[in-house]
Amino acid sequence: MLRLAVPKSYNLVLLVEYDLLFFLSKVQVIRQLTKLSRRGRVESVDSTFRADVLGGLSAKPKRLACKYFYDERGSRLFDAICGLDEYYLMRTELEIMHRFGPEMARMIGTGAMLIEFGSGSSVKTRLLLDQLENDNTTYVPVDISCRHLQITARHLLQRYPHIAVRPVATDFTADFELPSLGSKAERRVVYFPGSTIGNFEYAEAVALLSRIPKLCGARGGLLIGIDLQKDVCTIETAYNDAQGITAKFNLNLLARINRELGGNFNLTRFVHFAFYDTANARVDIRLVSCRDQNVEMGSDEFEFRAGEPIHTEFSHKYTIEGFEQMAAHAGLRLERCWTDDRGYFAVLYFGAGGTNGE
Repeated sequence: MLRLAVPKSYNLVLLVEYDLLFFLSKVQVIRQLTKLSRRGRVESVDSTFRADVLGGLSAKPKRLACKYFYDERGSRLFDAICGLDEYYLMRTELEIMHRFGPEMARMIGTGAMLIEFGSGSSVKTRLLLDQLENDNTTYVPVDISCRHLQITARHLLQRYPHIAVRPVATDFTADFELPSLGSKAERRVVYFPGSTIGNFEYAEAVALLSRIPKLCGARGGLLIGIDLQKDVCTIETAYNDAQGITAKFNLNLLARINRELGGNFNLTRFVHFAFYDTANARVDIRLVSCRDQNVEMGSDEFEFRAGEPIHTEFSHKYTIEGFEQMAAHAGLRLERCWTDDRGYFAVLYFGAGGTNGE
């Protein structure tokens, strides 16, 4: 017999057999996702998404936030990017996770709530959950793509029936509430893989990292992946793959504006362009207008000149020492570091008990 803590509104605790526990857990996940899906569509698409697109296309230079890449199609395209030969980031991070996963799990500890920012398909997370399955772990995947999150949560629930899976469909860069649990987790650890932190400029990155000690508390931690500086050819090839999947991923942002906001972007009149900015140690990703043209979105109209770019993403590349200094300004202290043999990528574990500005 297993003990199941059900939501507080039920005001009871049931003792159930395993099959019933699995069924009720699945129902709880689906109900939570359905509620968040309905709320998320109204808030994100009708207000925040529209406002951000209007502001970005009215700016000089024009820009669109990379967090809006990840609708259902965008999430699928990104999964395809991660499987490309050119895209060393996913492959190298997985190599590190395979090699050092047990050590990382020991740093996370037993009875932890593992909170993943931008969970996507949670491929790398499974290497951690394989180590944490019998450690009374709660897993909280946080992702802006609700549909993708639904699919991932269901798969994880089937694979890890002894882990409480509590998905949250939201933008992790904004404040959000963690799901309530029947028993309080002993500690909270944020997992932030994939070098997604590199999409943020320095001040934005520090602001995001600064929220983690508040979210996790003094005994909490951060397990984060960062892409390291290396030769320019390797980096640029990763963002300009031969199959053009990265280009489709970038252009899907315009397609999403057409689908959800009534835009009339002609995708054949824009091209994907990505290059490494050596001075700022980052990849600069853009969509470039092929001709003079006007684009409408509802009652709003935007003028583009031939060669004019829309900036869609940065991907900063770091040194371990430089990232450690940046994290220290956010109140995080480096405790462990794992890298691959070529020094392409690093996974770092930070304690949340540092002092801002140390």
